[in-house]
Amino acid sequence: MTMSTPLLQIHQLRSGYGRAEVLHGIDLHVAPGSIATVIGPNGAGKSTLLNTLMGVLPGRGQIQYAGQDIAHLPLEDRVMLGIALVPERRELFGSMTVEDNLVLGAFCQVRKGNRAWRSQIEQVFALFPRLKERRAQLASTLSGGERQMLAVGRALMSRPNLLMLDEPSLGLAPLVVKEILRTIERLSKDGVTILLVEQNARAALEVADYGYVLEMGEIGPQGPAADLAQDARVIDTYLGYSPMKD
Repeated sequence: MTMSTPLLQIHQLRSGYGRAEVLHGIDLHVAPGSIATVIGPNGAGKSTLLNTLMGVLPGRGQIQYAGQDIAHLPLEDRVMLGIALVPERRELFGSMTVEDNLVLGAFCQVRKGNRAWRSQIEQVFALFPRLKERRAQLASTLSGGERQMLAVGRALMSRPNLLMLDEPSLGLAPLVVKEILRTIERLSKDGVTILLVEQNARAALEVADYGYVLEMGEIGPQGPAADLAQDARVIDTYLGYSPMKD
């Protein structure tokens, strides 16, 4: 796979819940090492998209990852291939310590026989020093920002090539949001490809390379994130301000 070939390519993806179709033929691609964001209102299908890509929900259509069709693979196989999802609800084990939550995230590396998986914990602690300070603390006692850091750290324990994040800024204070977004940018610079789903459109477009607007289960405007941030309809609907003119 060359750098010009998308790491993730989706064609005519349809998904939903039972007979209720939520996604109506989605086309989307994510270049290797880039940050792609999907923005849009509540109920547009953003979480459905990520859950379908992860294999939590069944879907119809093509999902190409690193040149391989993974549409029919179960969730566990997608994790083993290097895909990780940080869900909106974070889904941590509150009665377990920070460190034990991280260890659980390394299960696929253990299955692969990678004995260096423990060194990944130190890399997570380097990324999130606050987690190191709280390594023996129960996850249920963490602040909202620390829980988000732990959820991201646990996903990184599988050493993913593609990291998908569902509303990482949800419920967090602005300063914590900035810290999380800086971490996302740092991961991208380290070679992790990121698909970021966000309702905070302004923050998402500031860090992303490419953006998609998802509305009513269909892709609307798309393009380089900097261009979308200047798009009049995107500004009016999602950003709520007018760009400054020179």
